Parts: sequence; structure tokens; C-alpha cells
Amino acid sequence: MAAPVIRLTRRVDFQRLTRKGTRRAMPGVVMQAIARPEADSHVCRVGFTVSKKVGGAVQRNRAKRRLRAAVAEVIQNPKPGHDIVLVGRKATLTRPWDALLDDVRRAGADLGVLSSERAQ
Repeated sequence: MAAPVIRLTRRVDFQRLTRKGTRRAMPGVVMQAIARPEADSHVCRVGFTVSKKVGGAVQRNRAKRRLRAAVAEVIQNPKPGHDIVLVGRKATLTRPWDALLDDVRRAGADLGVLSSERAQ
């Protein structure tokens, strides 16, 4: 059964992932993940962040839109009880769409946050 996907928005959750989560760097994206042993562990929370190193506001927002679209396409059946953060890189803006999707798939599979039928 697919876990509902909820947006991760609180700064403290992003910081917890940075400190304690596992990460996988790909050419187009960095994915961080951590398991949550909480009461709401039947959901999967996903957050997005892009630093000013990527560019101005227009470039950062474009990178976040591409990441959100990639997650909507790839992470359709996540394992419940995980927090996932996708960190945009400069390559997120120019990477071909299929390659970006493959980066998200491979990072999710390596971190174990995708169900086996979607981690191809």
C-alpha cells in the first residue's frame, strides 16, 4: 500500500536530516533520508531545498520545480515512515530530464526509501 506523501516544511526537520540522516549524492541531486519512529510513521514526508550557490531566486525556484516534478513522477510508492529531503545542485537546472529522474530513482533505491517495484 502506498504511503501518503506530505511536504516537509519545518526548519528543525531539515536540520535533523542534515545532522542524523543518510545521504546519497548524484550528479543532479543530493538526497537525504531518515526513518521516523513516531506515531505518524504511516506517511512519508518530502522536502526540497536549493541554496544560493545554484543562482538567484529564479534559478532556485526553477530547480525546486524540477525536483518536485521528478518526485511526483518517481516517488509514487514510497516506504512509509521516512523523511526525505532533495537538495538541488547547479546541475539540477541543466541536467536532461531522463537523467534527473534516473538520479532520483538511484538515490532513493540506494537509501532504501523507495518500494522495490519502483526502484528500477
